[in-house]
Amino acid sequence: MALQIINAGPPAEEIIEGIRKCILDAIPGAEIEISSGGPGHFEIRVTSPAFAGKSRVGQQQLVYGAIAHLMAGNNPVVHAVDRLECLTE
Repeated sequence: MALQIINAGPPAEEIIEGIRKCILDAIPGAEIEISSGGPGHFEIRVTSPAFAGKSRVGQQQLVYGAIAHLMAGNNPVVHAVDRLECLTE
């Protein structure tokens, strides 16, 4: 049996900045806090007036829509969002 080394991917700080950029592109002016909970796992808090009047699911869809490509494919850099908070203020 051969040993297979799996690429751990980019450092968490680089992925966090990528997530931040994608969310800001989709929700300009948003305040964003992101932390890493382990390889590929993240907690995200987004505050934006763009969420006003939207259901919790609608708010989360805006954020997930912005980062969906980072969660896609065979070896995504974002494996899970362990916690997502969307706030208007």
